Amino acid sequence: MISIAGRSVGSGHAPFVIAEMSGNHNGDLDRALAIVDAVARAGAHALKLQTYRADTITVDADGPAFRIGEDHELWGGDNLYRLYERAHTPWEWHRPIFERARERGLVAFSSPFDPTAVEFLESLDVPAYKIASSEVVDLPLIRLVAATGRPLIISTGMATAGEIHAAVEAAREAGCAELAVLSCTASYPASPADSNLRSLPLLAGLTGAVVGVSDHTPGIGAALAAVALGACLIEKHVTLDRNDGGVDSAFSLEPAELATLVVESERAWQSLGSARIGPRPGEREGLRFRRSLYVVADVRAGEKVSERNVRSIRPAGGLHPDALSDVLGRVFTRDVPLGTPMSWDLV
Repeated sequence: MISIAGRSVGSGHAPFVIAEMSGNHNGDLDRALAIVDAVARAGAHALKLQTYRADTITVDADGPAFRIGEDHELWGGDNLYRLYERAHTPWEWHRPIFERARERGLVAFSSPFDPTAVEFLESLDVPAYKIASSEVVDLPLIRLVAATGRPLIISTGMATAGEIHAAVEAAREAGCAELAVLSCTASYPASPADSNLRSLPLLAGLTGAVVGVSDHTPGIGAALAAVALGACLIEKHVTLDRNDGGVDSAFSLEPAELATLVVESERAWQSLGSARIGPRPGEREGLRFRRSLYVVADVRAGEKVSERNVRSIRPAGGLHPDALSDVLGRVFTRDVPLGTPMSWDLV
């Protein structure tokens, strides 16, 4: 278990739901603040930003290496620098966004992408950090973030087991005591078929950390399935309305969907229970209405037990239904009224 801003996160607690704003503010601070309000109304636990500028994450070059492949569903052919200019959250917006989030009861934090972002976020006293999937190989950045002593969440999209191990070791050696690791498919949007959620227990075993998912698939199905496999954190991108566009809107949840995710992920967690087979406490009343053998017609002493006067019915209280073949043909020892539970002392 770890603690983020005083909230316990782990298998003994309902999933920690993180709403990622990303670039869905569409360059409008008022829209960003409206997203914060919508996230809070939906009942999510945290709001996350991404802290970078175009020139802190890449350079203004236009060679083939700096362009997204033409076949990309959302950003095909985009130049990295121009995409990040469009998608970034201006640093001067961070404080009002974080303040609004805290006023609404949300944990507010961010993903830094370089040392200047870490320094800036430290000045804002963020309660936690996240390392994005593409930065999982940036061990110096991970060490710098871990050295702050704050809880750290690492996304593992595209990473091999060796790369994940190296990132976790770097974080721990630099002083990270509270670590969560997220399974992630770093494609946008991601296909549910690529989620490989059965790897979550493997990820937990490999890292010894609290695990969760950063989910880019449409809808909430994959995230709910992840809860059954041990996910304690769920991160999803959010937007006010997918029809409004935005760099990540196509794979983002709208507020009503986010609200459903919060409710249903907690229900999914509650449903896990314990590894035991047998009657549940809530089934006690139902046990009274199992079938058993009852006298179903008034009978007189000396009358034979038959399928006319003894049957398997609800409720419980009589002999086990399987005892019918043993009592058929026997003789009643006394008068018995309809509705009497069948017992051996009656024959």
